[in-house]
Amino acid sequence: MPLPSVGGGYQVGDGNTNEPFIYDLGDPATPTTTTTLTTAQIASQLMVANPGASPAAYTLPLGTDMDNAFSNAKVNSTIQFTIINIGTSSGAITMTTNTGWGTLASTGSVTIAVGTSAQFVARRTGTATWVLYRVA
Repeated sequence: MPLPSVGGGYQVGDGNTNEPFIYDLGDPATPTTTTTLTTAQIASQLMVANPGASPAAYTLPLGTDMDNAFSNAKVNSTIQFTIINIGTSSGAITMTTNTGWGTLASTGSVTIAVGTSAQFVARRTGTATWVLYRVA
């Protein structure tokens, strides 16, 4: 659904820059146990993850799948998303790469502890090639 161009909140082209940004955000994705994330989950921009009490590995989608899902993405285009881990006890989430992803930028691996969240930026660096940055 398109956002209206009038009313409270900053709208692109509306010029009311002193208002907060308003985004369209659907229902969050809800991954659980070890899985390969889908491009739809990435596109949701918000994942409320519940791996339970066991550690889980979340593998990124294939680079070709990212290119197919985000066909308007150019080199240096970015997609931001957040994962909130609501698991219990030792249900930490470890992000892992897949074909078409360079190493996880800065750290080589990313773990999201129980009761915490992580914000990511996925950046397209070439055809079917992406890099993931943890920014918070």
